Amino acid sequence: MVAAAQTTLQGLLEGTKQYQVPLYQRTYSWQDHHLERLWDDILRLTEDRAEHPKTTHFIGSLVLAPSPNNGPAGVVEFLVVDGQQRLTTLSILLCAIRDHLVTTDGDEHRDRLNDQYLINKYEPLRRLKLVPTQADLDGYLACVDSSAQAGGGAVGAAYEFFRTRLAEPAVAAQVHQVEKAVIFGLALVSVIAHADDNVYRIFESLNNTGLKLTQADLLRNYLFMRLSNRSKTVYDAHWLPLQKRFNSTELENLFWLDLVQRDPRITQGDTYARQQARLDRLSTEDDVEAEVRRFGHLGTLLEIILHPSKEQDPGVRLRLERLHLWGSSTVNPLLLHLLERRSLGTATSAEVASAMRYVESFLVRRLLIGRATANINRNLVSIVTEMNKDLPVDQAVHAYLSDGRKYYATDADVRHAVRSLPFYTNGRASQRSLVLRWLEESYDSKEPVSPAKLTIEHVLPQSMGPEWQRMLAADLEPHENVVEVHGALKHTLGNLTLTGYNAELGNSPFAVKRVDLAKSGVRLTQDIITCERWGRPQIHARADALAERIINLWPGPAGSTADQSEVRWDLMETALAAMPAGSWTTYGDLAALIGTAPQPVGNRLRAVPVTNAHRVLQAEGTKAGGFRWPDGRTDDPIAALQAEGVLFDQQGRADPTQRIDLDELAQLSGLAPDELPRRLPRPRPGDGQSRADRFAEQLGVLQEVVVAGAALTLLDRWTEMGGTLLYGGGAETSCFLMARERGHRDGDIWPLTLYPSGKVEVVFQHLASRLPFDDVTLREQFRQRLNQLPGVSIAAAKLNLRPSFALTVLADSAAAAVLVEHLQWFYEQTHLSEQEEDETLTV
Repeated sequence: MVAAAQTTLQGLLEGTKQYQVPLYQRTYSWQDHHLERLWDDILRLTEDRAEHPKTTHFIGSLVLAPSPNNGPAGVVEFLVVDGQQRLTTLSILLCAIRDHLVTTDGDEHRDRLNDQYLINKYEPLRRLKLVPTQADLDGYLACVDSSAQAGGGAVGAAYEFFRTRLAEPAVAAQVHQVEKAVIFGLALVSVIAHADDNVYRIFESLNNTGLKLTQADLLRNYLFMRLSNRSKTVYDAHWLPLQKRFNSTELENLFWLDLVQRDPRITQGDTYARQQARLDRLSTEDDVEAEVRRFGHLGTLLEIILHPSKEQDPGVRLRLERLHLWGSSTVNPLLLHLLERRSLGTATSAEVASAMRYVESFLVRRLLIGRATANINRNLVSIVTEMNKDLPVDQAVHAYLSDGRKYYATDADVRHAVRSLPFYTNGRASQRSLVLRWLEESYDSKEPVSPAKLTIEHVLPQSMGPEWQRMLAADLEPHENVVEVHGALKHTLGNLTLTGYNAELGNSPFAVKRVDLAKSGVRLTQDIITCERWGRPQIHARADALAERIINLWPGPAGSTADQSEVRWDLMETALAAMPAGSWTTYGDLAALIGTAPQPVGNRLRAVPVTNAHRVLQAEGTKAGGFRWPDGRTDDPIAALQAEGVLFDQQGRADPTQRIDLDELAQLSGLAPDELPRRLPRPRPGDGQSRADRFAEQLGVLQEVVVAGAALTLLDRWTEMGGTLLYGGGAETSCFLMARERGHRDGDIWPLTLYPSGKVEVVFQHLASRLPFDDVTLREQFRQRLNQLPGVSIAAAKLNLRPSFALTVLADSAAAAVLVEHLQWFYEQTHLSEQEEDETLTV
């Protein structure tokens, strides 16, 4: 017998209780997308409770079993049979809220939150209210005890996720309201089994009964339960074609898209419950059959969205193809609505194509100003319900996107951003490539270069040689230095072009690059090769010309929308809040990140209290002469950095290997989301060049023969030891060294990603959430092993980032051999659980 009751986090955690996660449960495994969804729900709940304080949000259930050791007094113990991921996440969030409030408001919040919700203060033997699995215990204890490391593995990553979100200015102003929403507003159903029940059997029945029913399965079963007389006829005629057309994920998405056009707040996890509630109102089998037919019609439209080549109208097909390539599925509710409007005769193909062009413009312009993801989901999902139904559909979409603060960049915004912001760190790599490809197509070249052959090229290279330094130095203003000017220019759009790999460019002087670019059929390079030199004036002039082309290609917002190109101080604060102890950055890197100059950054940090402001130094790694704490502190920032693990030489310069550069700041702030490997189908005859061949071709063009040969040899050694290779789909074809692929019981994992342009990326950021390297000690071992290679020096502060070293390291045969040994160690670590299982079976 079980007892079920709705409760809150307050009801679960107040009092002397302890929740133990059994050993047979999996370790904590929530990743960023799980955390992001919960965080969005919490922020929405916080907003709702501001108007209606008793509002709650249901987040799931907990299945608990009382411990047989419970007595009439003392700590009441429960085993967490199901729902431990949710309960662990909420406890980590409470730790993050506590530590944020202690930092901003005072120490009194530590005891208040600890004693009520995290520990049993007077029960030293049962101190923790939540006891996670043994593998997570150390990391969780570090969070509860506010240790300097603040946890490790997935637990530590979740803690850092919440600390970073809480430090964002818009959230920091209402942390007390967020706390109340979490403790009093998140609703759970607590299901308590009988004390005599076999909890392992309960867990097994909940989690190990094969594939769980999807929401699409549940909806299908519900619908045909309602069709007792005509179920087979309706199934064969309407449902079966739908089921053949889509996989389970796509089918579930169809039912969510149908719902979200009525209420944009509905989450995909609520699909079945909300569809069932809607369908409950249908009274006859005719009504139910009509709904199945309607789903079939919507499925036909969704198929066009997922496969734009099926669209007949060329204008609509072009816009669908572009939005499909952009990769933002949150535009699909609007696309489904537009196609449905056309099918009903209330919109023409021309109006639908025009509406999609405005959406494309909205997305491109937001990317340019560094706002690619800010509230994008809510804005796009809400169009259908909030746009003006009295206007033609394209005008209605344009007006909705232009209204309010949706970051639909004005022409002035675009001109500023193209000149000043680091385009190369904004959004996804694939989206950046698309913008450049679409710009290239706009020239209507008579000799188009195949998009598959194009990659982004930095004309002013990312690493400067002496000739480039002299060229930049000629344009310096007083108090400027070459390093900071280079950082401010290198990633801006004016310095970027596309190359078809018909010449070796690399870090060559401009005189050499200019000759090679002149051989290219890419029109984007034409205004570059007419220049005698390539410094700041030329980069800015090209940026201005590109901005005007962008403004003509992608229309801006309607009416007199206000400028939204203010300095991104919020982005700077987000990046600084996420910087790990033992690291530092520069005023120039922060300035380049947000599109301003180093001096305003310094002025801001002197005037406004900002988390980790002491970790900002001058370009050479020294303390700024005018540094001061805005909150009245008087201690030496250098001493504070040394206490955190930053090393300084005798001249007072910080260790350059511990510097967080512009690219890594973009990672920390979420501007540069990681590109994940994808399983690619084997090419069929006639499909053209495979991605493996393209990687080898790009490698051969961009690297010296000895470096390219060493890289390919490394890939051979990797496959010989049992690893596999996956290749990226971007213009520059990356190669992922897969130790385990998707579908493995422990999940996929890879140690390195190789880029033909000359970088070997070490993916600590991913390893932190993957067995067994979620253990920080293993990641540290791997870092130390890599640092044995000459020319490789990765700081400990980068154990949750994606640092890199030069591909040229492999040109040293001895270094390459050592790397192979370390990769063999890595591969063996990822398969230890299988070896242990094999040994157990043979005993």
